[in-house]
Amino acid sequence: MRIIETKVYTINEHPNKDLCFDWIRNHWHDLNDHSVQEVKDSIEALSEAIGGTNDYSFGAEPMRGEFVSFTDYDKEILMKLDADVYPLTGCWTDYRVIKSLQDNEPSSALTDLHDDTEYAYSDEGF
Repeated sequence: MRIIETKVYTINEHPNKDLCFDWIRNHWHDLNDHSVQEVKDSIEALSEAIGGTNDYSFGAEPMRGEFVSFTDYDKEILMKLDADVYPLTGCWTDYRVIKSLQDNEPSSALTDLHDDTEYAYSDEGF
């Protein structure tokens, strides 16, 4: 029986780590899709909690025409929600979605998503 030793290298140990980072950025286009799904889940859970309807169009990165909107919802229930305890899905996106609607700026919920995506594709994020 022969034992073969293998060594696992980190990107920072690679002789051309910038090449590795560039390759990842150019080929892994879904690094932050989980955060997009979390925002979507929080929007839908908020709409269920406060009634009314919601509509949205957004992605991990800022894009022209993206938006989040809520209509015909119960404002009293919204204002009673404590965003600090992540009451909708248990995810950080609950806080941002609730606070943005409480501040009457629902599309601002996408700010943290875009910041999170920028970090995910940064050298430090890799």
